[in-house]
Amino acid sequence: MAGRVLELDEVIAGIDPMAKGIAEKYLSWEAHRRPWLNEKRELRNYVFQTDTRKTTNANLPWKNSTTTPKLCQIRDNLHANYMAALFPHDDWLNWQAEDRESAEGEKRSMIESYMKNKTRVSHFRATISKMVYDYIDFGNVFGTVEYVNETRTDDNGEEIPGYVGPKAIRISPYDIVFNPTADDFGSTPKIIRSVQTLGELKADIDDHPEDGWKEDIFDLVVQNREKLQSISPADMNKTDGFIIDGFGSIHHYYESGFVELLEFRGDLYNQHTKEFLKDHIITVVDRLHIVRIQKNPSWRPAGSIRHVGWRLRPDNLYAMGPLDNLVGLQYRIDHLENLKADVFDQIAHPITKVQGFVEDWTYQPGERIYLGDDGNVEHMRPDVTALNADTQIDRLEARMEDMAGAPKTAMGIRTPGEKTLGEVQLLDNASGRIFQNKISFFEDMFLEELLNDMLEISRRNINEKDIVRTINDETGVLLFNEVTPQDLSGVGRIYPQGARHFAQKANLVQNLFAFANSPLGQDPSVTAHISGKKVARLIEETLDLERFGLVKDNVRVEENHETQQAANFAQRDLQETEALTNELATGVTDAEAEAAQAAAGGVDSAPIGQEREGRI
Repeated sequence: MAGRVLELDEVIAGIDPMAKGIAEKYLSWEAHRRPWLNEKRELRNYVFQTDTRKTTNANLPWKNSTTTPKLCQIRDNLHANYMAALFPHDDWLNWQAEDRESAEGEKRSMIESYMKNKTRVSHFRATISKMVYDYIDFGNVFGTVEYVNETRTDDNGEEIPGYVGPKAIRISPYDIVFNPTADDFGSTPKIIRSVQTLGELKADIDDHPEDGWKEDIFDLVVQNREKLQSISPADMNKTDGFIIDGFGSIHHYYESGFVELLEFRGDLYNQHTKEFLKDHIITVVDRLHIVRIQKNPSWRPAGSIRHVGWRLRPDNLYAMGPLDNLVGLQYRIDHLENLKADVFDQIAHPITKVQGFVEDWTYQPGERIYLGDDGNVEHMRPDVTALNADTQIDRLEARMEDMAGAPKTAMGIRTPGEKTLGEVQLLDNASGRIFQNKISFFEDMFLEELLNDMLEISRRNINEKDIVRTINDETGVLLFNEVTPQDLSGVGRIYPQGARHFAQKANLVQNLFAFANSPLGQDPSVTAHISGKKVARLIEETLDLERFGLVKDNVRVEENHETQQAANFAQRDLQETEALTNELATGVTDAEAEAAQAAAGGVDSAPIGQEREGRI
């Protein structure tokens, strides 16, 4: 091949036109989001900075490079409060049926127990924690689900149990592209980029043949790498335009042992075959070959990739995040902080003005300076007005907290001024309204859909009986139940109930106690028309005490009766014990003592334990 410049198409065999079309669409959508990516990289530099040398503040002509990590603090504050609102307790999800059969207590309990068990064992909260960070950092969250079987077999043939069931998967915002001008995320095709080793790709093909993987294409990928390794880069033409992200050149890519996969999901019209593929999954390797193509197995509409944005843009699916508008304020805070430090340095080590003839001297305590005629040495003192920058910095930090939508009392700091209980609750609800709106939107539009995707993929893939742990609500006994596909076939939805009831329940409890302690709540003419049973059940529901079974009709009367019976039995046992003790000590029985008393003074001689005349 020496002496001839080769095209890439001449060396690579089996190039699929549809694969090249998908790769070109990926490059087009990647170019559309490039300004958005640049903004996110700048934001990340400010969030994780330890000084200002790696941010745009490095352009300022100041000696000091200290940073105040306000953006990072707001990020951690929002994350902590978002997670506390999403998962306030263990019973953070429930099943709501849509027909009579699915509403039966046994089926509802089985579905809820299954989902609680799988979310706990699969580290669902840890995955959602990463997604909440995406919600804050990028303003966009992407996720999907998959059914995994982590059971392994050791060298002795013994099966090692592992997790089997649905699992939430985070998709990095850097790894997914789509049409940003589409009406909604569910209707636009998506392309997810990933990089694997050849061995990992081969393992997926061998372990999941049902997914439509093509082994002949994998063999072709290996053969193409063997061909390119025998060709010098100088003998190739037009390879600069075919560069895989993260690799220096096409030769570097093919010699690295890695493969790039572009997974297309959605509708696609193949112009070469005149075929319309509805809701398909197509995997492209090396941007040239189709290694997998299959119909999306999900039963749910809009596929199985979910998206939610923090601040929605009109006519653009790439939403803004809570920190996007605060980068400039962070720049200002660092600028003022370093400006103030530089002024302090100039006060401690001022610039010296030398006029006329002055002999050399050393700046130190007690130094003598010899001046000639008209000689003068003077320190140039800066204007100390810059030392008042702390006030401006405090105001900027407070504005950043407000603009990020963080609750006023999120850090446990009370606002100034005396307030009544009602005023405190009113101000707290008003200050956290943006926060509550954003986390409720995340729960409704993303978390709920992800949970129902997990339930749906379990229905499709569970082949054998699965064991889940449940607790009987009445007896509190720990049970291990077998779950079959029929047990998960109810008609209904899984609803997370953390964020959507977080503020409402807190407000309801505060109002309930405020009413009970008010004169109106203690007015007999008002309380006569309020049901005590319903108030008790209201308190049980709002405080999430259902699992303890505290509320039962007239349970206090039954318990008082039981307590009184126990007290009576204890009193009778005490009297009998005292009588037996006296008998052993004196040798005289109770009957003999009573007969002697009756003979001496006519005292009532009715035996102990019997009702005497005139007594009740």
